[in-house]
Amino acid sequence: MTELPQSIDDVQTLLEKTGYICSRALATVVFLSLKLGRPVFLEGEAGVGKTEIAKALAIALDRRLIRLQCYEGLDASSAVYEWNFPAQMVAIRTAEASGGADRQTLQAELFSDEFLVERPLLQAMRPDERGAPILLIDELDRTDEPFEAFLLEALSDFQVTIPELGTVKAPEPPIVILTSNRTREVHDALKRRCLYHWVDYPGFERELEILHSRAPEASESLSREVIAFVQRLRTEDLFKKPGVAETIDWAKCLLALDVIDLSPEVISDTLGAILKYQDDIARIHGSEAKRLLDEAKAALEPI
Repeated sequence: MTELPQSIDDVQTLLEKTGYICSRALATVVFLSLKLGRPVFLEGEAGVGKTEIAKALAIALDRRLIRLQCYEGLDASSAVYEWNFPAQMVAIRTAEASGGADRQTLQAELFSDEFLVERPLLQAMRPDERGAPILLIDELDRTDEPFEAFLLEALSDFQVTIPELGTVKAPEPPIVILTSNRTREVHDALKRRCLYHWVDYPGFERELEILHSRAPEASESLSREVIAFVQRLRTEDLFKKPGVAETIDWAKCLLALDVIDLSPEVISDTLGAILKYQDDIARIHGSEAKRLLDEAKAALEPI
């Protein structure tokens, strides 16, 4: 079992080894979460690395990553467990055909672990030889308040109840990371259970570090131009500003096209890698791309 980091610096070093470059403030929150056994609640724009930190932490600590992807209408049963109804029906018909087990015995067999389909929250409560798993509850803001209320109880006691089998309590609480893109406000009661951190867009030098880590084949000059342009783009009034994920994707697209340096024509041809809405693309296309590129290059210091 991989030991937990003993300092904030250890957290940063561990994550950097996986290619995740984080600020000291975020590393501090992660360290305190591991030290105190508290969930982490990360808010921020899409594409700034909230989900990636859970993946990086799972790799760094050699723990199982269990992801609960939230969506509108998600309920407790979908998040905890379901019974394998088709398999149960087959077992019933087989028992009837063979004239086997009595009704009470058959019911006990039908509602056993053999027919239980475990969903993420139940999986996270199970023991693991590598240590407590990383439970990622992703995009919590997509769910509704009843699910939040259920989650509040589950994260308070780290246990879930299955009426037919009883209560399952985690022998060791999972390492919980919740994320939100803030499309709506999450209830204060849930936030109070967590250590909170707002994940913002990185500064120029940190984003350059991230790009070097994720696309090391990109030249220094191209990397600087890409980041300068993307950061200039974020100052525009766009429907969806590009995140760090888009910066990395765009750089990889440019490398695939053997681009050496940015030009208005290259930008116009590849805008779909960094902007995901047609209105935003139409606005930046053409002369606007040239203006932003000129401003980005003017802001760059000589290498």
